[in-house]
Amino acid sequence: MSAATQNASAMPISEHLNDLRKRIVRSSLAILIAAVSVWNFYPYFFEIIRRPFDLIHDKHPNAILALPGVTSGFSMQLRVTLAVAVVISSPMWLYQMWRFIAPGLHAHERRWAYVFTAVAVPLFASGVALAYFVMPQMLDVLFQFTPDDVSNVTSVESYISFLLQIVVFFGVGFLLPLLLVMLNFAGILTGQRIRTSWRWIILGSFMFGAIATPNGDPVGMTVIAVPMIALTCVAMGIALANDKRRLKKQENQGTNQWSDDEASPLDA
Repeated sequence: MSAATQNASAMPISEHLNDLRKRIVRSSLAILIAAVSVWNFYPYFFEIIRRPFDLIHDKHPNAILALPGVTSGFSMQLRVTLAVAVVISSPMWLYQMWRFIAPGLHAHERRWAYVFTAVAVPLFASGVALAYFVMPQMLDVLFQFTPDDVSNVTSVESYISFLLQIVVFFGVGFLLPLLLVMLNFAGILTGQRIRTSWRWIILGSFMFGAIATPNGDPVGMTVIAVPMIALTCVAMGIALANDKRRLKKQENQGTNQWSDDEASPLDA
């Protein structure tokens, strides 16, 4: 057991709670500072958010963004500001989260936790960027169901909620390969198991692309599915290499003669 782990196990509950409070306060301050900056540049961020809607306005002039009430503008600005601030300050509160967890981990586990966090941010950002790219196509398909003589008055808050749901959907989808690697490093999932499931991986990726492109465009579906398949292949390669490293370590230690569910004899 490492010194950090011993110190963490010896830390009383009051110190754990104080440390948790300190991490929450620092994360909240980071979000608050980011929110103040975003509030000052709110028109710029709102212009980015509404751009996918504006791109399909020429094809669907009966689609209109509107605010339903007197206070809707203020509540919408608060909502957009908070959402953008959480994204911008994510490196800070992710760091604080791992700083709270790290004292209970071994040194090598803390190192991999930092690596996973560093990889998760660009993966999630890639999913967000792809969601933003396909959003006009999704709106185009949905607004085709509106009759020509009917105006589709869309609440801005409803549009923002829809956009955030799609962004989270894509962001989490791009984090799934990282989840496979984490399960492998935890000893729950083997690389061989991932490799034997390649048919399901391809099918699931194209199903994900079909959901994201409801117009059934094969090109758009492929554009979404191929990156997910490529990321999964990278995750599979890392998992296979880690399994090989783990097996070699067990051979050197002489512990590979017992299966995972078999009790090894204790040396008195």
